Amino acid sequence: MSALYSTTASALSGRNGQVSTDDGKLSLSLSYPKELGGTGEATNPEQLFAAGYAACFSNAILHVAREQKLALSQAPVTAEVGLVANEAGGFALTVSLSVTLELEQNAAQQLVAVAHQVCPYSNAVKGNIDVKLSVNGVSL
Repeated sequence: MSALYSTTASALSGRNGQVSTDDGKLSLSLSYPKELGGTGEATNPEQLFAAGYAACFSNAILHVAREQKLALSQAPVTAEVGLVANEAGGFALTVSLSVTLELEQNAAQQLVAVAHQVCPYSNAVKGNIDVKLSVNGVSL
């Protein structure tokens, strides 16, 4: 299978360093969050993951809506990403996606369920992270 798109990012010095993409469009300082003993003065990998997942999931909703001929121009998504210790002595992520849609609740929930099957982030974490979904304040 050939990639529809591919990009490259590099990190220097882990969580207290820099991250940048090969095209120079993203270049950020990183720091540990205060909750992990850091300064919290810069972004961190969990924030970057949350931003990427929220944007990707929002687009998946809009994509599915277009396919279903639903007139949606926005699909607000808030992603909450947590870092937790796992049973093997390492770390794992938790994810909650909160979606707000101006649709009847059943239609909104069905749309989000299909988008969860389409979204590349959702497919990438499937079987590794239990993603919690809510639509208009109602858990799926």
